[in-house]
Amino acid sequence: MWLCSSTHQHRFLIVWCRQLCRLVSISSSAESSLIPEGRSREPAVRRRHKGSNTSNAPHQPAQAEGMSDRRGSAQIKSLKNEIPPFQKRNHGREGVFKVSAELRKLCLEDFPADKERHFRPKPKETSEFVFGIAPCLLALTQGRRKAYQLLVKDGEASQRASVLRICEEAHRQGVQVSRVSKKDLNKMSSGGVHQGVCLRASPLSFLTVETESSTSGAGLPLWLVLDRIQDPMNLGAVLRSAYFLGVDKVISSLGQSCPLSPVVSKASSGVMEVMGVYGCDSLEEMLKMKVKHGWHVVGTVGADPKESQIPVIPCPDFQVTRPTMLLMGGEGEGLSMKLLSLCQTLLTIPAGRDLSPGIESLNISVAAGILLHSLLLTKSRCLSQKETEN
Repeated sequence: MWLCSSTHQHRFLIVWCRQLCRLVSISSSAESSLIPEGRSREPAVRRRHKGSNTSNAPHQPAQAEGMSDRRGSAQIKSLKNEIPPFQKRNHGREGVFKVSAELRKLCLEDFPADKERHFRPKPKETSEFVFGIAPCLLALTQGRRKAYQLLVKDGEASQRASVLRICEEAHRQGVQVSRVSKKDLNKMSSGGVHQGVCLRASPLSFLTVETESSTSGAGLPLWLVLDRIQDPMNLGAVLRSAYFLGVDKVISSLGQSCPLSPVVSKASSGVMEVMGVYGCDSLEEMLKMKVKHGWHVVGTVGADPKESQIPVIPCPDFQVTRPTMLLMGGEGEGLSMKLLSLCQTLLTIPAGRDLSPGIESLNISVAAGILLHSLLLTKSRCLSQKETEN
């Protein structure tokens, strides 16, 4: 029994040694074939291998050596073709792995500090920068715009209560909040007073005037019609006064008028984000239609009006007794002759002293505030009188 077991053990060891030798020879041949051409071995190693082969193996004919060399080179080429291209590209001379540009870019994007640098990505959507405390807050709360990103000045200004309120509202709506420098905010606001905040959001446009004869506003509606207002600061100030005093609707001519820009929103202290402004291609057609439906079209002139066939009344003496449209012209020229011809009454603001030449008029935003206050005051008196009579 002991002899039988020892015989089996001897056979097992022989078989195991053969398998081990075969694996070693396969791995060495594969390793040598993976070495690039021209750099397979160092010169000293090549000489040592060459010497060992000549001493241990018998001399073969020259033809056999050429065939074996051709077979070996063919195997090496086939193995080279099987090597993935990135292995050749990413390994240097000393075996150091080189990170590709794409991988490095992905790694940098994972750091918050690098994200802050890319605070202003080029959006595919049409957007603009609303600036200022009130415009940004109202743009977020009113929901008339689509907000994309809130940009806050880095530093102590971001800790103010008004700024924190805007940040909380943006966070509640899922809007990205980024900290940027004052220089960046100055560029976004085009030098405007941004108060440390800017909001990248979709733009606002004029609403469409309804062609139907229905009136808007309880009791006696009062509409403000603006013709060719080109200064965004004036338009913003007019909107602020109209909203505060209680005008039912503001309509602007679309031709030769400034758009509803972030500058208008800032000048209106955010009123443009709350109050819809209507645009009209042809004010003449709209006025003719309103006159047919019983509206009173009222124009405005300077303190020293020229002779006109249309009655000129001081604004305190005018009474609002029916739906009224107040027309105001742009800076410098005022109302056009076509619109003046459609007016049924012209209002003027009486001056409190003798005026020097060249300063007989008021800024349009100031004049709009005075006229609207006077008209709305008489409107409320007329409504109160009707209530008492009923």
